[in-house]
Amino acid sequence: MTGAAKRILLEVLGWVLLLAGIAAIVLPGPGLLLMAAGLAVLSQQYTWAERLLDPVLLRALRAAAEGVETWPRIIASTIGALGIGVFGMVWLLDPDMPDWWPIDEKWWLPGGVWTGVTLLLSCAIALGLLVYSYRRFHGKPEARAALEGEISEADGRRHHTDEHEW
Repeated sequence: MTGAAKRILLEVLGWVLLLAGIAAIVLPGPGLLLMAAGLAVLSQQYTWAERLLDPVLLRALRAAAEGVETWPRIIASTIGALGIGVFGMVWLLDPDMPDWWPIDEKWWLPGGVWTGVTLLLSCAIALGLLVYSYRRFHGKPEARAALEGEISEADGRRHHTDEHEW
């Protein structure tokens, strides 16, 4: 692969991951994680992406830490992740449209099998992140404090850089 082709491929991948992350902020999925992955790829080409990478990644970690602070949050996050997995299985099994479905048949399980696959993938990622977050942050206030310090440090670096660009 030529250098130009590799650069174009990486740029497309970075933008796809970034846009998928933005969409996953409101849709089921690991939004901040996908955004961080997209920024990591784009940071090889753009300094603006490099500047945004640490703050987004650190905020994703903050959200992960907050998700395992209490048992009700852990249980709710687990139920949410498993719920996404159940929906993924429904899409994969592709049952017939029920009689009570009030709208056109084309709106019954839109997207087909690939919607099911992405929902199951989101479920697996969410459960993996829960396990990771639990091990890293649950009952460890020193880990949370260290993360907050990293966030403050990254924000300070970003503001310092922004001031020098003007």
